[in-house]
Amino acid sequence: MRITHDVDITFTKGDLRDIVPHDNDPIVISLVTAGRTVHRVLVDQGSSTDVMFWPTFERLQLSPDQLRPYGGCLYGFVGDQVEVRRYIELRTTLTDGLASRIEKIRYLVVNAPSAYNILLGRPTLNRTGAVPSTRHMKVKLPSMEGMIITICSDQNEAKKCYENSLKNKRSI
Repeated sequence: MRITHDVDITFTKGDLRDIVPHDNDPIVISLVTAGRTVHRVLVDQGSSTDVMFWPTFERLQLSPDQLRPYGGCLYGFVGDQVEVRRYIELRTTLTDGLASRIEKIRYLVVNAPSAYNILLGRPTLNRTGAVPSTRHMKVKLPSMEGMIITICSDQNEAKKCYENSLKNKRSI
């Protein structure tokens, strides 16, 4: 197990620069996994797992042979069951361009409609010491060297994804 330097993570008034005032925008970031940049990653403190959606798995051109069996079920917010294809562990880089952190993340691969490509849930947030702030539209986490990585949400993309997710729910 790697040890992360114990650092204080704070948000300041300066973190609010370039943020359009909002009431309900989710944090949507980009990360690098399977050697590719993946956009529309929802930072989801309500998710008990990290999730990759099947179309994203296919776009990353990953082999189904890499998938490992998963014996559990996954339930959505309203108790609906979601088909879990299996899971895959991928080296994933979280970066702000100045500092980065590479983690092996276990993604449950699910076949369900989503406006997002990946949900980054509590397992990764807790393991990395990441602290999201919806007010500041940022996620901060320590690098392995003790620097603070600040990943900014793409607020325009966040609005589009949120609107699309509401449309999907209305049409179901």
